[in-house]
Amino acid sequence: MNIAILGAGKIATTMATTLQPLKGITCYAVASRDKKRAQAFADKFGFSVAYGSYIDMLNDENVDLVYIATPHSHHYEHIKMCLDHYKNVLCEKAFTANAEQAEEVIKIAEERGLLLSEAIWTRYMPMRETINSVLRSGIIGNPTSLSANLGYPLEHIERMTKPELAGGALLDLGVYPLNFASMVFGNDIVGISAECIKYESGVDAQETIMLRYGDGKMASLYATMLAQTDRRGVINGTNGYIEVENINNPEGIKVYNLERRLIAEYIAPTQITGYEYEVNAAIEAIREGRTECPEMPHSETLRMMRLMDSIRKAWGIEFPFEKKTSV
Repeated sequence: MNIAILGAGKIATTMATTLQPLKGITCYAVASRDKKRAQAFADKFGFSVAYGSYIDMLNDENVDLVYIATPHSHHYEHIKMCLDHYKNVLCEKAFTANAEQAEEVIKIAEERGLLLSEAIWTRYMPMRETINSVLRSGIIGNPTSLSANLGYPLEHIERMTKPELAGGALLDLGVYPLNFASMVFGNDIVGISAECIKYESGVDAQETIMLRYGDGKMASLYATMLAQTDRRGVINGTNGYIEVENINNPEGIKVYNLERRLIAEYIAPTQITGYEYEVNAAIEAIREGRTECPEMPHSETLRMMRLMDSIRKAWGIEFPFEKKTSV
């Protein structure tokens, strides 16, 4: 299967590193608005073709799957572009800037029978099932609450602070604690309480989000682009608790009893970069004729986008391009 990458930045580099040793795929094409940059990328990672135009790459009939590696402010435009050229798509998170955009492109993909999947890697990793298996075992009893955080000092990155680039911590970082909570406790959310500190440009810089579920469970989430955090997730139960090291790419899981004594430990399997799981899932879905990956179905992508929309609305944060479309 011939894979193409739209964009040639940092995330594209990680994906290219991932693709090289994978079996059953060909690193076929890369496109950048700068042809020299695309060619340098292709030469470095062994891609067959380099394009200085996204459209030119999408006109290539040999492309089977496009991985979109551009900023999420451009995902809607680039997903539509790919679907208009009848290409299957694996798009980086956040999937789009808002739910309205997500709904539109998902509808197009389903109507045309094309794969469109969100590349939020934690949804595809084997450690996700390990966490679920540990919970199902009953080792910590009845889980009643969880906490999760993710933060890096990212003020120096332009796309994080600019409203016109759909900046802010929520779409780039907060999406991970939200997905962690969803994977553990599901989506029967009956109450949301969220507060943020805004950056001088008006986007959210750091936030706390409390989720209350219909069965009485609670999730306490935190994200920031101002500081480094420990990235831990903790699931608390009546007989103990589970600690997940790095919710952004789980490295290990530790289980503690009521005496806070370590009683079980699980180490993540060796991986290339962690991106290989989403790629393999997308390839399998295409071969099976699916329009979505079961690991991250369209319903989950839409649920996450709607949740983040509601949180941003409560904070009074609206991106400039959203104001234009709402007139």
